[in-house]
Amino acid sequence: MDRNLRDRALLGLIHGRRSVRHFDNGPVKRQAITRILEAGRLAPSGSNRQPWRYIVVEDPALKQAIRTECERIEARFHQRAPAELASWMNAHGITAQKPFLEEAPYLIVAYYRRREPYAVPSIWVSIAFMLLQVEQEGLGTLTYTPVGARLNTLLCVPASFQLTAILPIGVPADYRHQDRLALSEIANANRFGEPFDEGGGPDGISSVERAEQTQCPQN
Repeated sequence: MDRNLRDRALLGLIHGRRSVRHFDNGPVKRQAITRILEAGRLAPSGSNRQPWRYIVVEDPALKQAIRTECERIEARFHQRAPAELASWMNAHGITAQKPFLEEAPYLIVAYYRRREPYAVPSIWVSIAFMLLQVEQEGLGTLTYTPVGARLNTLLCVPASFQLTAILPIGVPADYRHQDRLALSEIANANRFGEPFDEGGGPDGISSVERAEQTQCPQN
């Protein structure tokens, strides 16, 4: 594939991806799950330690047990959530109930090996690769992070591994649009507060020249 076409295709996947919390009963081919896992396997990692381990759960009874445990810790979290966060979750329909853990045909439960160098950023890069492959497959998911859920015993995972996230994989029943900040709000050129632009602003001054003329504000 032409490099420009490939770059546009990748950016198209990124633009199209949405977090999915509701799934229909459409079939998901096991080969698709294999390709999603392969995408995660090929991700870069700190010192090439590849600290991630993934458990694919499709057994209905096991999914139900996972949901029960996750909802237990979610109920506690929602009870203790600060008022501002509680209001935001209520406005977005986020509750302690997590039916997607049973609705999705597959769950990919992500763990990393403790005490490995750069383990946390590494596994999130791997998960990001899988998110893009999920989109490529025409499927949906979200990165659900049940902090405090005790799943190691349920899934026979050694204590040397830490739960990171659960990815429910299935055919989307809906898409929830999430706004993104504009590039001008997040990208800076050389110094914080100097907007990144494509080769110079309307005054003909390049980003480098503009940065050289700007001094950092005193803290």
